Amino acid sequence: MSEMFGKSVPFYKMQGCGNDFVIIDNRELGVPVEKMELWAKKLCQRAFGIYADGLFFIENAPEGSGLDYVWQFYNSDGSRAEMCGNASRCAGRLAHALGIAGEQHSFGSDAGPIKVQVFPLLEEVKVQLTPPEGLAVKQTLEIDGEEYEYHFANTGVPHAVVQVADVDDVDVKKLGAAFRYHEAFAPAGTNVNFVQIDDNDSLIVRTYERGVEDETYACGTGVSAVQLTLHKQGLTDAAVRIRTSGGEILKVIIEGGNVFLQGGAELTFSGEVFIDSLGLE
Repeated sequence: MSEMFGKSVPFYKMQGCGNDFVIIDNRELGVPVEKMELWAKKLCQRAFGIYADGLFFIENAPEGSGLDYVWQFYNSDGSRAEMCGNASRCAGRLAHALGIAGEQHSFGSDAGPIKVQVFPLLEEVKVQLTPPEGLAVKQTLEIDGEEYEYHFANTGVPHAVVQVADVDDVDVKKLGAAFRYHEAFAPAGTNVNFVQIDDNDSLIVRTYERGVEDETYACGTGVSAVQLTLHKQGLTDAAVRIRTSGGEILKVIIEGGNVFLQGGAELTFSGEVFIDSLGLE
């Protein structure tokens, strides 16, 4: 029957704390980089595709790089992202399951090498993020005549952090978009995280993601930016547990100047997608 629908390509669907991704093993398939943006737009769309927050391709690492593999990561709108914390855990677990890499390995991203530790029995993955850049606290900007205080850190991708008394009272999509497109972050824009501090080691975070252009269930680089900026001000311990809007828990640890993100990474299903029906080659 499959011949009736044209060429099919295998895919994997994974989620990390509700942040979901389509993954294509491109080591032999060979989708060229110039076509990947269109693949992301088509495969991530609702109703007509598989539907996901993003898509990434796993590829062979260059010889002599010291990496086990590299990825090409795209948001659902086709924009390329330098890094994604939740996706990096999914990549690490899938690469280990497919025999591409061991429990401890590293892969290449646009943000730099990402170190991975897979815990098969826990069904969790710990990643060491690239060194943060642009860390700044207690900045201000004006939106619709109101002044907001925010913090900032680039943890592979840019993140604004806004402290609030109750995250449930925030219109994340509206206010997040206002921050994301504010001239202070032009031209690239920023992701936006709204954080409620419950205790020194317990936070609640809701995130507006650039590229998805909406609230997502979780953002790994986002919660890492939250912890970095709050810990710098002495508001949190070195290790925190962060509850995301999907109800999952992510652990962020600052150790020796490095930032580690640990949490679940689940394979939800795999299958074949018929690319002719989506206008893909």
